Amino acid sequence: MGREHVRTRVVMLIQQQAERRAGPRSVTWSRRIGRSKPVAALLEAVWPSVRPEEVVATLLSDRAVLAAAAQGLFDSGEQAALLWSEPPRSAKTAAWSAEDMLLLDEVAGLIERPEGYGHVVVDEAQDLSPMQCRAIGRRSVFGSITVLGDLAQATAPWSARNWQEQLRHLGRTRATVVPLTTGFRVPAAVMELANRLLDVLGVDVPPARSLRRDGELTIREVGDVTAGAVSAVRAALDREGSVAVIAADRDVAATSAALREAGIETATGEETAANARVTVMPATWVKGLEYDHVVVVEPASIVESEPRGLHRLYVVVTRAVSRLDVLHARPLPGPLAA
Repeated sequence: MGREHVRTRVVMLIQQQAERRAGPRSVTWSRRIGRSKPVAALLEAVWPSVRPEEVVATLLSDRAVLAAAAQGLFDSGEQAALLWSEPPRSAKTAAWSAEDMLLLDEVAGLIERPEGYGHVVVDEAQDLSPMQCRAIGRRSVFGSITVLGDLAQATAPWSARNWQEQLRHLGRTRATVVPLTTGFRVPAAVMELANRLLDVLGVDVPPARSLRRDGELTIREVGDVTAGAVSAVRAALDREGSVAVIAADRDVAATSAALREAGIETATGEETAANARVTVMPATWVKGLEYDHVVVVEPASIVESEPRGLHRLYVVVTRAVSRLDVLHARPLPGPLAA
């Protein structure tokens, strides 16, 4: 513990001075000095006994304290955005967000260095924020770390554009980066479509190739995407395997309603239906999932729904492990229209 290390160092310095004047001192003497009021006062001055919750709550509640800490780092507008609009009565009653927890972890690392691990493995690392990277880095300072991820699937606003940037936040700038470009989950036809998006994603990701040649890809322009989805799903149900209909979040309700009105039993990400082979999913929920047959409804709507919409579309089309149907009434996003 950092605070106790300071105490031990202070006692050692006092003991050295005492022994130069009057000879050796006992362990009991050292313990008594360590508990003495002058040492306690010095320790409280150089390493105050505070809890991370108290530090962060004060920063986010007190305009003057935040201004003193943020001088030269954040302008007045940024500081105002950080302050709680309704500060809690105390740190104990604060409602901490997921982002606040990273601030607490950062302060805890400054107060008391956390115990590290021999080896840390991180999957889906493309969406880690800089603060999340720092939290991981603190726990692997003296160990090794394996980081896995696909920057093309990075949909968070803060996501890194290259691995050097992400490794810098992890404190591992000299780490080896090994691109994995050969896959077996996504068939070649689907992978080739996804590769068209790479040039416009602004990330350092090489095109991937698939070992599988058995996949199917269909891109169809339709007059009504919900009616088209009904037809595509009916055809998909004639074959084996799971079926996912993926649409922009705002289009999920209409798509799901059209399928049910057509007599097709469906489930959603919030439901379970024992007899439903068809799942209707919002595009923002599908990362990490996979289905035998995927029906993508209106790619343009998915792309325009968020700042990193093209990244989201890359995620969506790579959920298919056998067959992919892309339905559109509006023009396809440029890379897919090629």
